[in-house]
Amino acid sequence: MAGAVGPRGSASLSDFKFGAVDTQTIEDALLHLAQENERAVREARGQTGSFRETRIVEFVFLLSEQWRLEKSVSYQAVEILERFMVKQAESICSQAAPVVRGSEKAEPWSWRTRKEELCNTFVLRLVSCVQLASKLSFHYKIVSNVTVLNFLQALGYLYTKEELLESELAILKSLNFQINLPTPLAYVEMLLEVLGYNGCLVSAKQLHGTCLTLLDLVYLLHEPIYESLLRASIENFTPVEQRGKFVSVKEDFMLLAVGIIAASAFIQNQEWWCQVVEHLHSITGIATKGIAEFSYAILTHGVGASTPVRQQPALHHLAARPLRAAATCNM
Repeated sequence: MAGAVGPRGSASLSDFKFGAVDTQTIEDALLHLAQENERAVREARGQTGSFRETRIVEFVFLLSEQWRLEKSVSYQAVEILERFMVKQAESICSQAAPVVRGSEKAEPWSWRTRKEELCNTFVLRLVSCVQLASKLSFHYKIVSNVTVLNFLQALGYLYTKEELLESELAILKSLNFQINLPTPLAYVEMLLEVLGYNGCLVSAKQLHGTCLTLLDLVYLLHEPIYESLLRASIENFTPVEQRGKFVSVKEDFMLLAVGIIAASAFIQNQEWWCQVVEHLHSITGIATKGIAEFSYAILTHGVGASTPVRQQPALHHLAARPLRAAATCNM
């Protein structure tokens, strides 16, 4: 697959090409993404997803647009910032716990100082995440330190180049230098590639642009969309029990990708929807009801429409497909 270029970049969506990779490479890449997704779902914990707030995501998106970065950089920056902030929050909470319990060994001001420092440097950390994400993309020039410092100065923050480098290093060390992880966009584009390989009549290239728009939408409306999914699943569990289990669903990028693609198919042509959902089920093993529920939530919050049948869709039988990833979530 060629790299996707969004409206924030200097090229157009028409430059994106599907069907340019051999099947063995596609199979290997799909398996790798499925394994990464399973690991992320398995490791999801209580604080995960807390920093994908609308205002934060909007800040990253607007900054990426101002610096003319490709869309993948935006998503990567959000995910880097999310992981970093969760790590910091967990560390601060672990320091605060002994204080709450009244332990004699506790240092009451230590965690408060760290919390204050984290709040005071949040904008710097956010901008550093965008800069780090830009360094992972080989399609565009890296955002320079001068550009970053000028932007921060315009907001009233005076930092030096040394402080900027220290900020990047602090993020890298906190995440053990593991920042080049798959984003939801990688899952969407891989599944579109596999749809074309498996003989789906819907044009992957035609769906791609709509998928990018809906992915932006899901990031910006992350909380209400996932709350809708939670309410839909509560009928079989108690609210407290289901909310605890639902943390892993928020980290299931494979589930997010199939929901995005199914919703895109419905927007472009409702007659495609059932066929696309069945193909996605065949590839990922995710239940058709789960795909339908996710696409329903996206369409309801995004365009005020809903899929033809919110419950289990009546889908025609198709033969098993040659490319298939392990199921990551059966809602």
